[in-house]
Amino acid sequence: MEKILIIDDEAFIRENVERILTDDGYQVLCAASGTEAREIVADEDVDLVLLDLNLGTEDGIEVLKELKLLDPELLVIIITGFGSVESAVDALKLGAFHYMKKPFKADALRVIVKLALQTQTLRREVRNLRKGDLTLFENVPLVGAGEGLKEIIRQVKEVARFPLSTVLITGESGTGKELVARTIHHLSDRREAPFVAINCASMPVSLLESELFGHEKGAFTDASQRKPGLFEEAHKGTIFLDEIGEMDVSIQAKLLRVLEDRKIRRVGGTRNIDIDVRVIAATNRNLRDAIREGNFREDLYYRLNVFPIHIPPLRERKEDIPVLAKFYLDRYGRTFNRSFQIISAEALRLLETHPWPGNIREMKNVIERICIMHDGPELTPNHLPPEIKQTEGSVAPPATDVSADLAQGLEAATDRYEKQLIAAALAMTGNNVLQAAQILKIPRGTLRYKMTRHGLHGGGSDGG
Repeated sequence: MEKILIIDDEAFIRENVERILTDDGYQVLCAASGTEAREIVADEDVDLVLLDLNLGTEDGIEVLKELKLLDPELLVIIITGFGSVESAVDALKLGAFHYMKKPFKADALRVIVKLALQTQTLRREVRNLRKGDLTLFENVPLVGAGEGLKEIIRQVKEVARFPLSTVLITGESGTGKELVARTIHHLSDRREAPFVAINCASMPVSLLESELFGHEKGAFTDASQRKPGLFEEAHKGTIFLDEIGEMDVSIQAKLLRVLEDRKIRRVGGTRNIDIDVRVIAATNRNLRDAIREGNFREDLYYRLNVFPIHIPPLRERKEDIPVLAKFYLDRYGRTFNRSFQIISAEALRLLETHPWPGNIREMKNVIERICIMHDGPELTPNHLPPEIKQTEGSVAPPATDVSADLAQGLEAATDRYEKQLIAAALAMTGNNVLQAAQILKIPRGTLRYKMTRHGLHGGGSDGG
């Protein structure tokens, strides 16, 4: 429920405006002076202010300045008498949203208030999309032909019907976990509210806490003003916590409390704030292993794992590969004005036998690169990058000389073989450490340790 503050020294005006807005379903607060208003804005999360410029001995313009210092994002509608239109224009220059001249009709008030609140919602959504850790939604449907994908779609449609159910999406990097989360949101009753995504592995603990829960002015050195967190931004909508397995244990405890109480408390704050948010989490880690290692709370796992959805890797969904490849070929063919129409049988065989360590993300990048560099009408093996033409299935074990290995001893031979195998996996993935770790079936941290021990360097990304 949106919260509106009325600031007017005339009780008659306050009472009439309060009645109109309360009848329309808003929560209304009232203040007779600038002092009262400042206290309310400091303590409450106000969505909109109606401010009379003539507050007896107080200057409404000064009150506006002070409220904007407390909350720069606050929307303010100015109420002014006939003789103070010039002051209203000054208020607009200071960031007021609109002004209304007295006397005004109830219907006009309703229209302006509704427009202001819609503007506030749009501002928040744009702010979310502009954040560096958020990904703009690609208009890509869940594509495939196999029974596995059909089951995922069935699960997505089912859980979308229940807007409070928490969802845990598991699967390797690049399998489309965020796409599944966005589809759940889009199919649910929350579709008109924000979808807010954050990668829990992309920022340090202190910053992640502030991003999720917000902070009050003065909570830490750089906190020059109050800032709502992403849970508040996602109110009535969905928050997507990607890479939840990388979240620090200290924040896990606070997230558990949010899931239990449906309340958050800003960093440096003293009061709880009610939230109405669906939480969807995703991870490419085995959380049960993380629990055994002491890196993930078991109670949080069970809170998140209310409705689990597992997305198999692309190498286990061979029947989806032709459909996905054609989908991206058509898409990027249009983007780059190419004439590709079909995929040859031999090219399709190579695509189907490639292990796709980067999953759908890797396929998307491969097809996009082909459409940038080549033209059709037929996609042939000559168009495919070397890693697909040269590898069919998995990393081939390096050749060994048993006599030499015996002369070296078991430990030295094992080290040499391990180094060769890691080097082969890195070469196959273009030095992508995360994808190489997935091929080798070891944790990314373990692979980095072994790379350092063997003097190997990954020049590419850790993946995501």
